[in-house]
Amino acid sequence: MRGLRDFLLPVGVALALAPAAAISAGHVVQTEQVRAELVAQAAEGFQPGKSAWLGLKLEHIPHWHTYWKNAGDSGLPTTLSWTLPDGVTAGDIDWPVPAKLPIGPLLNYGYEGTVLLPVPLTLTQPIAGDTLKVKLRADWLVCEVECIPQSGEFELDVSTRQPLTNHADEFEHALAQRPLDVRGADATARVVDGALSMEIRGLPATRRGHAAELFPELPGVVDNPATVTQEWSGDLLRASWPLSTQRSDSPANLPMVLVFDDRTLLRVNVRIAGPWPGDAAGAVAASGAEVTAPAPGLGFITALIFALLGGVILNLMPCVFPVLSLKILALTQHAGETRARWTSALAYTGGVVISFVALAGLLIAARAAGEQLGWGFQLQSPGIVVALAGLFTLIGLNLAGVFEFGSFLPSNVASLRARDPTLDSFLTGVLAAAVASPCTAPFMGAALGAALTWPVAQSLAVFAALGLGVAAPYLLVSAVPAIGRLLPRPGRWMQTFKVALSFPMFATVIWLTWVLGQQTGIDGAAALLLALLALALAAWWWGQRPENGLKRVLSTAAIVMLAVGAFAWASPLWQPAASRGAENVGELWQPWSPRQVEELRATGRKVFVDFTAAWCVTCQYNKRTTLANSEVLQAFETHNVALLRADWTNRDAVIAAELARLGRSGVPVYVFYDGAGAPRLLSELPSVDEILTAVTRNE
Repeated sequence: MRGLRDFLLPVGVALALAPAAAISAGHVVQTEQVRAELVAQAAEGFQPGKSAWLGLKLEHIPHWHTYWKNAGDSGLPTTLSWTLPDGVTAGDIDWPVPAKLPIGPLLNYGYEGTVLLPVPLTLTQPIAGDTLKVKLRADWLVCEVECIPQSGEFELDVSTRQPLTNHADEFEHALAQRPLDVRGADATARVVDGALSMEIRGLPATRRGHAAELFPELPGVVDNPATVTQEWSGDLLRASWPLSTQRSDSPANLPMVLVFDDRTLLRVNVRIAGPWPGDAAGAVAASGAEVTAPAPGLGFITALIFALLGGVILNLMPCVFPVLSLKILALTQHAGETRARWTSALAYTGGVVISFVALAGLLIAARAAGEQLGWGFQLQSPGIVVALAGLFTLIGLNLAGVFEFGSFLPSNVASLRARDPTLDSFLTGVLAAAVASPCTAPFMGAALGAALTWPVAQSLAVFAALGLGVAAPYLLVSAVPAIGRLLPRPGRWMQTFKVALSFPMFATVIWLTWVLGQQTGIDGAAALLLALLALALAAWWWGQRPENGLKRVLSTAAIVMLAVGAFAWASPLWQPAASRGAENVGELWQPWSPRQVEELRATGRKVFVDFTAAWCVTCQYNKRTTLANSEVLQAFETHNVALLRADWTNRDAVIAAELARLGRSGVPVYVFYDGAGAPRLLSELPSVDEILTAVTRNE
């Protein structure tokens, strides 16, 4: 049996390799595959208020075809661009019903033989002179086994005073092939078990009990070649059509053409009455009622367990190392003090859990408002990156002994910290959540992706379980005395240890500076370094404890103005780059897009997609280890795997929507397409063997 490559040369390759025909020959353009002619129809002349039409007539040689408004699984619709005199406007193509064109495992919609694409004209004022000059630029894709993009420039002069009926029969036939909108029809649909379940009322009584062929007018929604089940119940037609595994659109309405056996052609507008799976608004139905059913394949209890395990593993991710250092320092300070250690652990846990729930609440609210955001969304904002870089700089300087935080604070706040050190533990938990949230650990992706499609209460419970998992090791150390006794006793060594812990903080600042550079460019990164230098100078000066009184006040005001001024000066340079485009991809990796995946898969090629971001430390670790492994790279080359990289460093609604469709809410995400069937999701920390197995599977 021939493979997909033998059935269809992808549209993308055709666009890149095949020369487009741009031929001007009056009202007719002739290529080897198509004869295209610009024609007109005006039974009463081209006058205001009278019916008038233009049309592009396409005559295909045998076995070749062009496409309908929804081309189906591949192909492109014909497009028309008109140049007309003032007072004359052309409408959209009034598309005739197409034929179904199966190509291997795909199904397209288009036209073979001869087809006329009619376009209505509207005249708002009489045309000066006796001639209407029409110019048209038309682009079409013509396919058999290979596909060839072609275009033509057309000109036509028609009389405005005399009736024009030379092509009356052709226009009559084309207009008879248009579906008629059914007045009073009520068509709704919901997504049930991965299929679009439709209910249509109000169809003509003469059609009841008759099966219909269905043609969706929007691409990328349903699985075109799948079997559509139908049944009549009185005047109600029920139909179920499986969704596309590569769904690229989630419309609120899906116009549908129904073709009955007697060639009755009807059109209904199907309203989608519930949420699409994985969409940003998936937690709330279109009617405003919360969706109570859990996401397919992952129950609520399972999601809680996955989130808890993912939180525990998150402690091993590089992004948590800086805060891990602070927590180790706190534990050693309370070694031998069971109550103090336990109180500190509870406060830290509270800070982590509350912060994770608060971040999740913001994310859910933003997604419900239509924002395409995912987990770790805060680090897509350069302002947050700058703020965290400043905070970690101050923490590092504090650990290094340059200054003490207490000297910054009013005496009443400083005394509060001394009396109740649990505040420090709580704030450390808040910081841990802020830094850890951009990372994804095993088990986390599936749990959070499912949670964001559930009601708010269930979703927040999953995020709370994630926070509890992050804090679990410290709770365990505090709850089990035997573990606590293993901690070293406080002593002079702790001062050296404290200074040593400043270096992970400065390493985090370097990482955040690099992230900002990826978002805003080299000027933004340099501006941040200059602002941090001013901040360090201010902290050092404060740590010198200059004389009291007016001089101290004035010097304090000066250093504060220095730091604030540096950040204010630099802020215009911290704007997200307009587009990252092909940045951060090399010769092996190409920028990701849904169309690129579709076109590559249409050729039968395997595709590996890396959903990544500069602020995701796990992503960068994987890039430099597993994805750079010589065996993995050799396997990619040997098996002709296309490598695509979707960079989510800055906000990107298309990437966010694709992650939601895959049931994920953050990065890293690794997806492998083996040329057929559904995509395969790999783990967040894929091993070399896991990738090699995916690449060689089914061979």
